[in-house]
Amino acid sequence: MPPESNTGLSGSILRNTGLIFPLVIVSSVLVIIAPLPPFVMDFLLSCNITVSVVILMTTIYVKRPLEFSVFPAILLGTTLARLVLNVASTRLILTRGAADGTAAAGGVIEAFGQFVAGGQLVVGLIIFVILVTIQFMVITKGATRISEVAARFALDSMPGKQMAIDADLNAGLISSDEAKARRSEITEQADFYGSMDGASKFVRGDSIASIIITLINVVGGLYVGMVDHGMELSKAATVFTTLTIGDGLVTQVPGFLISLAAGLIVTRTSVDSNLPGDVVKQFSGHPEALFLASTFLFALAFTGLPAGPMLALAVGCAITGMLRRKGMQAAEVKKQKAETQQQTQSQPEPKPEDHLFVDPLELELGVGLLRLADPATGGDLLDRVTRIRHKIAQELGIILPKVRIRDNIRLGQRDYQIKIRDVAVAWGAIYPDGLLAIDTGATNGDIPGIDTVEPAFGRPAKWIELGQKERAELMGFNVVEPSAVVITHLTEVVREHSSELLTREQVHALIENLKESSPKVVEDLIPDVLKISQVQHVLSNLLRERVPIRDLETILQSLGDYADRTKEPMLLTEYVRNGLARAICQQYRDSKRLLRVVTLDPELEDVLMSGIDYNEHGLVIKLAPQTGEIITQAIADQIEPLVEAGGHPIVLCNPQIRAGLKQITSPMIPRLIVLSLNEITRDTDVEAIGQISAGRLKKEVAAGAA
Repeated sequence: MPPESNTGLSGSILRNTGLIFPLVIVSSVLVIIAPLPPFVMDFLLSCNITVSVVILMTTIYVKRPLEFSVFPAILLGTTLARLVLNVASTRLILTRGAADGTAAAGGVIEAFGQFVAGGQLVVGLIIFVILVTIQFMVITKGATRISEVAARFALDSMPGKQMAIDADLNAGLISSDEAKARRSEITEQADFYGSMDGASKFVRGDSIASIIITLINVVGGLYVGMVDHGMELSKAATVFTTLTIGDGLVTQVPGFLISLAAGLIVTRTSVDSNLPGDVVKQFSGHPEALFLASTFLFALAFTGLPAGPMLALAVGCAITGMLRRKGMQAAEVKKQKAETQQQTQSQPEPKPEDHLFVDPLELELGVGLLRLADPATGGDLLDRVTRIRHKIAQELGIILPKVRIRDNIRLGQRDYQIKIRDVAVAWGAIYPDGLLAIDTGATNGDIPGIDTVEPAFGRPAKWIELGQKERAELMGFNVVEPSAVVITHLTEVVREHSSELLTREQVHALIENLKESSPKVVEDLIPDVLKISQVQHVLSNLLRERVPIRDLETILQSLGDYADRTKEPMLLTEYVRNGLARAICQQYRDSKRLLRVVTLDPELEDVLMSGIDYNEHGLVIKLAPQTGEIITQAIADQIEPLVEAGGHPIVLCNPQIRAGLKQITSPMIPRLIVLSLNEITRDTDVEAIGQISAGRLKKEVAAGAA
């Protein structure tokens, strides 16, 4: 037979769980309006106690506060329920107290008034006052304060957490779905603590209302009993005070449990285990504490305090501590055996193919620098490397391959080297226990230290002690940490060799990414007009001169416009640079849109134009090597004042000779920026601070010939 489906009342309830909470709220309003018989009141009060116990147990066993994110709404609902039950019980006490005595409001209130209070009104009143005091002054006040602080911290930390998620997403550490889930969790967490901040005020108000309602019930009960029913003062006090205390206790106990639950849930942190597991684990994690507690309890047994309980607890703590210590020692031995076994296990013999892979980018450290890459010792090198990848992506528009960081025992203790495809391209030495004070050119004194050269830009610097940092900064030195020195050097190497790090696979990935937003641009160019390899050549040419390729759409559009004229990558690069003129100018001009440059006189440009040509093999330099060296030296002399003034080393020239001039000067001035007139936008002002003439070229050529 097929399984029976949920039918009848139970099935209807299961299918309409969304109606339960609204029905409870509406029923609460009806309870205020309509009088209830005592047995219904007993049932509702029992439900109130049950719900509070379930809520408390739930808060104990949740692992994260967000697992019980409806708690603020439930807190408001239970507060409303207690107040409604207070109103309903007050009606029963005042209307039926004279006739039915202590049974007027049902068995639950009667039991709390007599059994819980020990049959004594004063005892019951004291217990009630103590519960209210604990709930109002201790638990509720503490939970309210924690909620306020947690809500503020949750809101203050949101921007930082969002940036961390974006950073992980950009680095490829998480997927877009994971990023959405994390952002949603952060928002839910802020909403939860904000709601708890407001909901906790209801609990405090409930405590105050309980006191006022109790006083009203006592005074009102005495008045009704003596005036309306002619009862004696002692009898009226016995009946109505007993009922009032029972009513107060039966609502304060659930309120106390709910307040305790509120305190527990706002003090929970996001962990992978529940509260009981954390308590047991953390209490038993330090056997020494149990031994000290055992010693203290043993000493207390001889101070006149009851010796039996003290000695029993002392023995219990000692036994628990010994068992826990043995367990921890056994676990440590087991862990060491597992590690030893793993190390001694025979590993498969490496294949020759395993040595064929070459890492695109490596950072090798001497043994003395390994702690810079160890987070356990405070090293932040790994985090800084991650930030480099984001910085280069924003700056140049390429995604760097992962940087492999490894030790190299052949290096000196303080040495490091940077490799591109297994070939060392840069190296340096640092002091991991010191700071590098870089001379900015505007220092007003000297500081003791070890003279050196800053590896990334070649500026004079000194290694100083940690305690000299403030003094060096006051003197005008730029003080950086050792890991920052390595990272700055690595970043500059990446900028310089970015064209070598751009692989065909990366170009394909960049084009596929653009294809999602601009499919027509890609389809019109690749592969019918240009191949990916040709596009890669153009992008590499741009990166070689540190032109960002982030605006890939503009680059491909420019290639599409001029690819029918030529397929030569160098010429295509020049056309693309014209399309990127705005980005190029923005990269080098100052805040006033001023570009300071060195120019060439027309005669020298004619000389260069006659010695630079393009053919099917690309750019051809026909100038004599001596002529190229003379021109390069003249440019170096002219741009020196520009660089000393803090400007960029820029030469502005005719578009037809720009690529050739860059190739001629690269061996001697690799960081020279050569711009063409076509790359200057209309909103950019140009200031020529010097001009290189052909007269010097003629004199030096003549002198060399002589």
